[in-house]
Amino acid sequence: MHQAWNAWGLVVIAALLAVPLAVLVALLLARHRSRRGHPSPRRTAVADVAVVAGTAPWIWMILTPGAGQGVQLIPLVDLADQITRMPPGAAVVQVAGNLLVFAALGAMLPVRSARFASLTAVAAVAATASLTVEILQYALRIGRVSSVDDVILNAAGAVFAAFATRRWWARRGRASSA
Repeated sequence: MHQAWNAWGLVVIAALLAVPLAVLVALLLARHRSRRGHPSPRRTAVADVAVVAGTAPWIWMILTPGAGQGVQLIPLVDLADQITRMPPGAAVVQVAGNLLVFAALGAMLPVRSARFASLTAVAAVAATASLTVEILQYALRIGRVSSVDDVILNAAGAVFAAFATRRWWARRGRASSA
């Protein structure tokens, strides 16, 4: 855990310091949307800001240069390797971190828009976003392992988060997707 703090403490501090700004942006965005007659100004403003504020720090971490370039395309091999070769604490941080990368997206996307009010839709969007990040890691040659297991865990985390917010999802008949 100490090693994780040393590597990512700055990101955590920056994310926490950004919370007041995110709240202000959500309030201003809701007010702007309300004035323009948007049917769900607060709901969509909070969801939009939460997706960005909750995902950006993770993307910052993922795209920070690392120490091991590679590609792992066989499902569950990289995950099994992490669990068996890493110290237990490091493996938990790695798996939990991957589950959280797109959790804000998964939690808020169906709240934001009825078009994404299904676990399948959330999984598809999260997997696409995760695949994009993994391709970026590889293409930018930043010393990170691009792994299909990361895509699986990122999408699973988004689906779990979507399930947790199910009671707040936008209603299918509502015009909340604009």
